Order: sequence, then C-alpha cells, then structure tokens
Amino acid sequence: MDQVREKECCPAFKPEKWSEKSFKWNEKRFIKTWIPLFFHMPIPAMVAKKIVKLSAKAERANALEEQREDILLLFTHTNPFRSEIYLSVRSPVQSANNVQFSGNFISKVFEGPYKAIPKFMRQMEHYLGLQEEKAKRFFVHYAYCPKCVERFGHNYMVIFAEINDNTKG
Repeated sequence: MDQVREKECCPAFKPEKWSEKSFKWNEKRFIKTWIPLFFHMPIPAMVAKKIVKLSAKAERANALEEQREDILLLFTHTNPFRSEIYLSVRSPVQSANNVQFSGNFISKVFEGPYKAIPKFMRQMEHYLGLQEEKAKRFFVHYAYCPKCVERFGHNYMVIFAEINDNTKG
C-alpha cells in the first residue's frame, strides 16, 4: 500500500522544463484558497489540509492537467499572516474560487531548504535584472511535498515572477 501511495504522490520533477523559461499566460485557470501564517511561517498541517481540499475539488471536477508534472501549485505571501495557494486546472471548478492569470511570467528553479526562500528571491530579482525585467509579484511552486523531498533527495522550488508587459523598450 505504501508503494502505491508513493507512486501517486509527487511526480518526478524535471528542472530543465521550468528553469529560466518565459511563459505568456492568457487566462490560465487556477482555483484558489489561502492559509494563515505566523510571521511568514505556515502551519504544516494547515497547508496539507488545504492542498488536499483543493485537489479533491479539482479531481471531482475532472479539471486537473492530464500530465501530472504540468500541474502547478503556486504560493504567494500577501502579508506576514496570509498566503494564497493556487492550483492550476483545465476548466472551471464548481464550488471553488476560480481565478485566471494573464500576463508574462519568468521562472527559475532553485534547490535548497525552505528557509532559503528569501535568498532565492534575491537571486531571482538579480536574474530578472540581468534580463532587464522587474517583478510585479512572485509565486513559488514547490516541486515535492516534504515526504517526496526525502524520497527523491532534492528540494526543488520554482519561482515564477510576473513581469510588466512593457518593461523592455
């Protein structure tokens, strides 16, 4: 049973698919929820509970991406006491908070402990500066749950920066 659960957990992550890439999203669909934070620190049980609820809604609606490695679970901190979570979906999900993102995004993959996120954000800002871009906001996609970090031996994170459409030129 544990082997079956492991296979159903996080898919293998391919950093080259997401690192230093640009995306133009036109009404890309997500369902949204939020979690409370304590000075930017999430309560792990709360995160898991909210993700399970979001995933269950999307699964019941048959709205998840067919290729599991294409599913994005994005986090953004709106303030020290709240984080929003966005799960990518193919179609609207009834009884969920449906949202859409349109715009230009640049992504970069990082690997390291969760506590290194502030350092990774600074590195992302530096990378954007080299591209003559500036972020309007950031989202973080964690490639693996904590259990799969141990299983795969890597703790990958993808930082997505939403950039202004007219930064260059």
